[in-house]
Amino acid sequence: MFVDDHAFGLQESDDTYLDLLFPDGFDHRTFLGTHPGRLDITSAGHTHTAAVTVEVWDGSPPAQDPAGWEEQAEADFESLSGRVAVWSMSLGRTDDLITLADSGGSWHVRVSSSGRAAVKALEESEESIRGVERYFVQFWPAGS
Repeated sequence: MFVDDHAFGLQESDDTYLDLLFPDGFDHRTFLGTHPGRLDITSAGHTHTAAVTVEVWDGSPPAQDPAGWEEQAEADFESLSGRVAVWSMSLGRTDDLITLADSGGSWHVRVSSSGRAAVKALEESEESIRGVERYFVQFWPAGS
């Protein structure tokens, strides 16, 4: 995932029904910000390529040991289409889609991140930074 201006987002793929589109209203003070149909993720590094792993569960996944992560947060997410688009601050909507289900529904999401201190330390580097900061995103149906 290309991170620019300390940020990237996950947004309902069918954004015609959303009042606020990424990145409008982005709050850089919050690790995981939410707006209807949208998740805003704040990175510790300004411009770099982060490693992102996404899992979609049909029930609640096992709890993550917080000791393995520098940041972790959970939120609710509503999808009308069952698909989530990945957004970059400067590139806009990417070609990447996350399929949650064949149709819309209510979801819960957990976002965990590591490598944050390391990517921040490299921020002034002239080198290309790839995979230092890592994200693990888990979606599962709300109420399960």
